[in-house]
Amino acid sequence: MAQAMTQQGFLPSSDHEDLLSARRTLATEIEGLRALSQSLNGEFISAITVIQTMKDKGRGRLIVAGIGKSGHVARKIAATLASTATPSYYIHPGEASHGDLGMITEDDVIILLSYSGANAELSDMIGYSKRFNIPLIAMTGNPDSPLAEHADIVLLLPKIPEACPNGLAPTTSTTQMIALGDAVAVALLERSGLTADQFRVWHPGGKLGQKLRKVSDLMVKGNDLPLVSPSTLMSDALITLSEKNLGSVVVIDDAGALLGIVTDGDLKRHMGPDLLQKTVESIMTKAPHSVHAEILAAKALDVMVGSAASPITSLVVTNDKNIVVGLIRIQELLKAGLV
Repeated sequence: MAQAMTQQGFLPSSDHEDLLSARRTLATEIEGLRALSQSLNGEFISAITVIQTMKDKGRGRLIVAGIGKSGHVARKIAATLASTATPSYYIHPGEASHGDLGMITEDDVIILLSYSGANAELSDMIGYSKRFNIPLIAMTGNPDSPLAEHADIVLLLPKIPEACPNGLAPTTSTTQMIALGDAVAVALLERSGLTADQFRVWHPGGKLGQKLRKVSDLMVKGNDLPLVSPSTLMSDALITLSEKNLGSVVVIDDAGALLGIVTDGDLKRHMGPDLLQKTVESIMTKAPHSVHAEILAAKALDVMVGSAASPITSLVVTNDKNIVVGLIRIQELLKAGLV
């Protein structure tokens, strides 16, 4: 049985009450996000424009700062921005007052997070932004605060009660800040037209990095490819099949263009006493499924498992001129963690 803390000590609390508490918290924060969405206005557009202008110059960085819980949120926002092609990093306002202001240049833009907007620790960063004419964006819930007064752009958080029953622990307000930071990051991402392939540059590791790998990263290529001509006798094709050990041979013309493929299934369908005397062309599957080398490996997997007849275990990889450049197998996708 769950326990609840009161001034008198621990008292029993039912599981049902715990669920009601959790749902009240989420309902309050959902209300905060809904109000935030409805409150967005021209100030948000101005913030995106200022940051994008900085990015277009190719010199500045977006500095994100905050104190306490707002500081933790600021770190998250800076990380999200940096991973979506907006050069960004977090600076602690207290450390800024002791030398880290020197990390901020006149080419930068500053976002300061403070729900009250009245933290004394922010004053040095505010003054520095004014002194060097550095654009200052405030993310605050107090339009009359010193932060809002001195900011060039104010992203105002709607006043929705904190989910904390005492109205003290930052909950709704920090959820709004995180969501607003995400909105800034995604708006900038979409303005820049960032593609999945470009996104991969900032995410080379982990599960996400694996999903963003291209076919060219995983395919078999070069001398390891089992290539034969259409006039090759099956007796010779079987030797190539055995030597390369990839479960198929790819049939190409003199220019290297794809003509067909011979798989285990083709061998079974044409099994007979005269198989070895047949040419590859007579038993190959013409116009087999193929993919481009530069597509995401995850899309190649979709082609494999999405076959109407039966799953495909390997795909020929071609370039824009239909020249065979590789072979991608489901085994490689398994090793890469895509399956």
